[in-house]
Amino acid sequence: MLLNCDLGESFGSWTMGLDEQVMPHIDQANIACGFHAGDPLVLQNTLTLAKKHNVMVGAHPGYPDIVGFGRRSMNCSTEEIRAMIHYQLSAISGMAATQGLSVNYVKPHGALYNDMMAKQDVRLAIMSAVASFHQDVVLMLQATPEHKKHTAEANEVGIELWFEAFADRCYDDNGKLLSRNKTGAVLSKEKMLAQVKQLKESGTVTTVSGNTMEIIADTLCVHGDNIEGVNAIEAIRECIS
Repeated sequence: MLLNCDLGESFGSWTMGLDEQVMPHIDQANIACGFHAGDPLVLQNTLTLAKKHNVMVGAHPGYPDIVGFGRRSMNCSTEEIRAMIHYQLSAISGMAATQGLSVNYVKPHGALYNDMMAKQDVRLAIMSAVASFHQDVVLMLQATPEHKKHTAEANEVGIELWFEAFADRCYDDNGKLLSRNKTGAVLSKEKMLAQVKQLKESGTVTTVSGNTMEIIADTLCVHGDNIEGVNAIEAIRECIS
Protein backbone atom coordinates (compact mmCIF):
# COMPACT_ATOMS: atom_id res chain seq x y z
CA MET A 1 0.00 0.00 0.00
CA LEU A 2 1.30 3.45 -0.95
CA LEU A 3 1.44 6.45 1.42
CA ASN A 4 0.17 9.86 0.31
CA CYS A 5 0.38 13.20 2.10
CA ASP A 6 -0.88 16.76 1.52
CA LEU A 7 2.12 19.05 0.99
CA GLY A 8 3.09 22.44 -0.40
CA GLU A 9 0.46 24.21 1.69
CA SER A 10 2.58 27.09 2.94
CA PHE A 11 1.88 30.58 1.61
CA GLY A 12 4.19 33.60 1.65
CA SER A 13 5.69 33.93 5.13
CA TRP A 14 3.16 31.48 6.59
CA THR A 15 4.48 27.92 7.00
CA MET A 16 2.20 24.88 7.02
CA GLY A 17 3.49 21.35 7.46
CA LEU A 18 6.92 19.76 7.81
CA ASP A 19 7.39 18.96 4.14
CA GLU A 20 11.15 18.32 4.24
CA GLN A 21 10.78 15.84 7.10
CA VAL A 22 7.76 14.10 5.55
CA MET A 23 8.87 13.69 1.94
CA PRO A 24 11.49 10.93 2.48
CA HIS A 25 8.85 8.62 4.01
CA ILE A 26 5.99 8.83 1.48
CA ASP A 27 5.26 7.61 -2.05
CA GLN A 28 2.84 10.28 -3.27
CA ALA A 29 2.83 14.04 -2.67
CA ASN A 30 -0.52 15.81 -3.01
CA ILE A 31 0.73 19.31 -3.80
CA ALA A 32 -1.41 22.43 -3.35
CA CYS A 33 -1.99 24.39 -6.56
CA GLY A 34 -2.54 27.92 -5.24
CA PHE A 35 -6.29 28.13 -4.69
CA HIS A 36 -6.56 27.00 -1.05
CA ALA A 37 -2.84 27.26 -0.24
CA GLY A 38 0.58 27.42 -1.85
CA ASP A 39 2.21 30.05 -4.01
CA PRO A 40 4.56 29.85 -7.01
CA LEU A 41 7.74 29.58 -4.94
CA VAL A 42 6.25 27.06 -2.53
CA LEU A 43 5.01 24.99 -5.47
CA GLN A 44 8.42 25.10 -7.15
CA ASN A 45 10.27 24.13 -3.97
CA THR A 46 7.85 21.30 -3.16
CA LEU A 47 8.26 19.84 -6.64
CA THR A 48 12.05 20.06 -6.24
CA LEU A 49 11.74 18.18 -2.95
CA ALA A 50 9.55 15.49 -4.54
CA LYS A 51 12.09 15.06 -7.33
CA LYS A 52 14.95 14.72 -4.83
CA HIS A 53 13.19 11.87 -3.03
CA ASN A 54 11.66 10.27 -6.15
CA VAL A 55 8.10 10.83 -4.88
CA MET A 56 5.13 10.68 -7.25
CA VAL A 57 3.55 14.09 -7.89
CA GLY A 58 -0.18 14.68 -7.56
CA ALA A 59 -2.27 17.83 -7.93
CA HIS A 60 -4.19 18.89 -4.82
CA PRO A 61 -6.75 21.41 -6.14
CA GLY A 62 -9.33 23.09 -3.96
CA TYR A 63 -11.98 25.77 -3.97
CA PRO A 64 -10.62 29.33 -4.45
CA ASP A 65 -10.56 30.01 -0.71
CA ILE A 66 -7.17 31.04 0.68
CA VAL A 67 -8.72 32.66 3.76
CA GLY A 68 -10.67 29.53 4.70
CA PHE A 69 -7.91 27.12 3.62
CA GLY A 70 -10.35 25.53 1.18
CA ARG A 71 -12.43 24.07 3.98
CA ARG A 72 -15.61 25.99 3.13
CA SER A 73 -17.95 24.57 0.53
CA MET A 74 -18.87 26.71 -2.48
CA ASN A 75 -21.92 26.42 -4.71
CA CYS A 76 -20.20 26.11 -8.09
CA SER A 77 -21.61 25.06 -11.44
CA THR A 78 -20.26 22.10 -13.39
CA GLU A 79 -18.51 24.50 -15.77
CA GLU A 80 -16.88 26.38 -12.88
CA ILE A 81 -15.63 23.18 -11.27
CA ARG A 82 -14.17 21.93 -14.54
CA ALA A 83 -12.46 25.27 -15.14
CA MET A 84 -10.98 25.52 -11.63
CA ILE A 85 -9.65 21.97 -11.85
CA HIS A 86 -8.12 22.61 -15.28
CA TYR A 87 -6.62 25.90 -14.10
CA GLN A 88 -4.92 24.35 -11.09
CA LEU A 89 -3.86 21.22 -12.96
CA SER A 90 -2.32 23.37 -15.68
CA ALA A 91 -0.35 25.37 -13.11
CA ILE A 92 1.21 22.38 -11.40
CA SER A 93 1.77 20.37 -14.58
CA GLY A 94 3.56 23.33 -16.18
CA MET A 95 5.72 23.92 -13.12
CA ALA A 96 6.45 20.19 -12.90
CA ALA A 97 7.46 20.00 -16.55
CA THR A 98 10.16 22.65 -16.04
CA GLN A 99 11.84 20.19 -13.64
CA GLY A 100 11.34 17.16 -15.86
CA LEU A 101 8.46 15.89 -13.72
CA SER A 102 4.91 14.93 -14.60
CA VAL A 103 1.67 15.02 -12.62
CA ASN A 104 0.27 11.52 -12.20
CA TYR A 105 -2.97 12.06 -10.33
CA VAL A 106 -5.47 14.49 -8.84
CA LYS A 107 -6.68 14.48 -5.24
CA PRO A 108 -9.15 17.30 -4.46
CA HIS A 109 -8.64 19.16 -1.18
CA GLY A 110 -10.85 19.88 1.81
CA ALA A 111 -14.40 20.94 1.08
CA LEU A 112 -14.04 20.09 -2.61
CA TYR A 113 -13.06 16.53 -1.64
CA ASN A 114 -15.95 16.28 0.82
CA ASP A 115 -18.41 17.62 -1.76
CA MET A 116 -17.05 15.16 -4.32
CA MET A 117 -17.82 12.26 -2.00
CA ALA A 118 -21.23 13.56 -0.90
CA LYS A 119 -22.65 15.06 -4.12
CA GLN A 120 -22.83 13.16 -7.38
CA ASP A 121 -22.99 16.31 -9.51
CA VAL A 122 -19.74 17.61 -8.01
CA ARG A 123 -18.08 14.21 -8.39
CA LEU A 124 -19.14 13.91 -12.03
CA ALA A 125 -17.91 17.45 -12.73
CA ILE A 126 -14.50 16.59 -11.29
CA MET A 127 -14.39 13.33 -13.24
CA SER A 128 -15.27 15.25 -16.40
CA ALA A 129 -12.46 17.72 -15.73
CA VAL A 130 -9.93 14.92 -15.23
CA ALA A 131 -11.13 13.12 -18.35
CA SER A 132 -10.89 16.23 -20.53
CA PHE A 133 -7.45 17.36 -19.34
CA HIS A 134 -4.76 17.30 -22.03
CA GLN A 135 -2.80 14.51 -20.35
CA ASP A 136 -3.85 11.32 -18.60
CA VAL A 137 -4.15 11.64 -14.82
CA VAL A 138 -5.75 9.39 -12.24
CA LEU A 139 -8.41 10.62 -9.81
CA MET A 140 -7.92 9.78 -6.13
CA LEU A 141 -10.99 9.53 -3.93
CA GLN A 142 -12.07 7.90 -0.71
CA ALA A 143 -12.53 4.15 -0.55
CA THR A 144 -16.10 3.49 0.63
CA PRO A 145 -18.68 0.70 0.26
CA GLU A 146 -19.80 2.61 -2.86
CA HIS A 147 -16.53 1.92 -4.69
CA LYS A 148 -18.27 -0.12 -7.42
CA LYS A 149 -20.62 2.78 -8.17
CA HIS A 150 -17.72 5.22 -8.31
CA THR A 151 -15.75 2.89 -10.59
CA ALA A 152 -18.73 2.66 -12.94
CA GLU A 153 -18.95 6.47 -13.07
CA ALA A 154 -15.25 6.71 -13.85
CA ASN A 155 -15.53 4.06 -16.56
CA GLU A 156 -18.26 6.13 -18.22
CA VAL A 157 -15.82 8.98 -18.85
CA GLY A 158 -12.75 6.81 -19.33
CA ILE A 159 -10.62 7.65 -16.29
CA GLU A 160 -8.81 5.53 -13.72
CA LEU A 161 -9.43 5.77 -9.98
CA TRP A 162 -7.17 5.22 -7.00
CA PHE A 163 -9.01 4.63 -3.75
CA GLU A 164 -7.57 5.92 -0.50
CA ALA A 165 -8.03 4.99 3.13
CA PHE A 166 -7.13 7.16 6.11
CA ALA A 167 -4.62 6.12 8.74
CA ASP A 168 -5.61 8.44 11.58
CA ARG A 169 -9.37 8.82 11.14
CA CYS A 170 -12.18 6.76 12.64
CA TYR A 171 -14.77 5.40 10.21
CA ASP A 172 -18.51 5.84 10.64
CA ASP A 173 -20.84 2.89 10.06
CA ASN A 174 -21.83 4.26 6.63
CA GLY A 175 -18.24 3.99 5.37
CA LYS A 176 -17.52 7.70 5.59
CA LEU A 177 -15.12 9.34 8.00
CA LEU A 178 -16.55 10.09 11.41
CA SER A 179 -17.20 13.82 11.72
CA ARG A 180 -14.43 15.73 13.48
CA ASN A 181 -17.18 17.17 15.70
CA LYS A 182 -17.65 13.73 17.29
CA THR A 183 -15.51 12.17 19.99
CA GLY A 184 -12.94 9.73 18.67
CA ALA A 185 -12.90 11.09 15.12
CA VAL A 186 -9.10 11.38 15.16
CA LEU A 187 -7.34 8.23 16.33
CA SER A 188 -4.56 8.05 18.87
CA LYS A 189 -1.20 6.78 17.61
CA GLU A 190 -1.87 3.34 19.11
CA LYS A 191 -5.30 3.03 17.46
CA MET A 192 -3.98 4.46 14.22
CA LEU A 193 -1.26 1.83 13.95
CA ALA A 194 -3.79 -0.88 14.82
CA GLN A 195 -6.06 0.37 12.01
CA VAL A 196 -3.17 0.41 9.53
CA LYS A 197 -2.22 -3.15 10.50
CA GLN A 198 -5.84 -4.27 10.10
CA LEU A 199 -6.06 -2.64 6.68
CA LYS A 200 -2.84 -4.30 5.55
CA GLU A 201 -3.68 -7.76 6.86
CA SER A 202 -7.41 -8.04 6.11
CA GLY A 203 -8.45 -5.06 4.00
CA THR A 204 -10.93 -4.01 6.67
CA VAL A 205 -11.45 -1.34 9.34
CA THR A 206 -13.42 -1.38 12.55
CA THR A 207 -16.11 1.32 12.57
CA VAL A 208 -17.10 3.56 15.46
CA SER A 209 -19.76 1.02 16.52
CA GLY A 210 -17.37 -1.90 16.38
CA ASN A 211 -18.50 -3.28 13.03
CA THR A 212 -15.97 -4.71 10.57
CA MET A 213 -16.12 -3.06 7.14
CA GLU A 214 -14.21 -3.90 3.97
CA ILE A 215 -12.08 -1.09 2.54
CA ILE A 216 -10.46 -1.62 -0.85
CA ALA A 217 -7.64 0.92 -0.87
CA ASP A 218 -4.70 1.58 -3.17
CA THR A 219 -3.13 4.28 -1.02
CA LEU A 220 -3.17 5.46 2.58
CA CYS A 221 -3.46 9.13 3.55
CA VAL A 222 -1.11 10.29 6.30
CA HIS A 223 -0.59 13.73 7.82
CA GLY A 224 2.70 15.42 8.72
CA ASP A 225 1.86 18.90 9.96
CA ASN A 226 3.63 18.33 13.30
CA ILE A 227 6.58 16.31 14.53
CA GLU A 228 4.29 13.70 16.12
CA GLY A 229 2.70 13.21 12.71
CA VAL A 230 6.10 12.75 11.06
CA ASN A 231 7.04 10.14 13.67
CA ALA A 232 3.73 8.42 13.04
CA ILE A 233 4.43 8.27 9.30
CA GLU A 234 7.74 6.53 10.01
CA ALA A 235 5.91 4.01 12.21
CA ILE A 236 3.24 3.46 9.52
CA ARG A 237 5.95 2.86 6.91
CA GLU A 238 7.45 0.18 9.11
CA CYS A 239 4.02 -1.34 9.69
CA ILE A 240 3.18 -1.76 6.00
CA SER A 241 6.67 -2.73 4.79
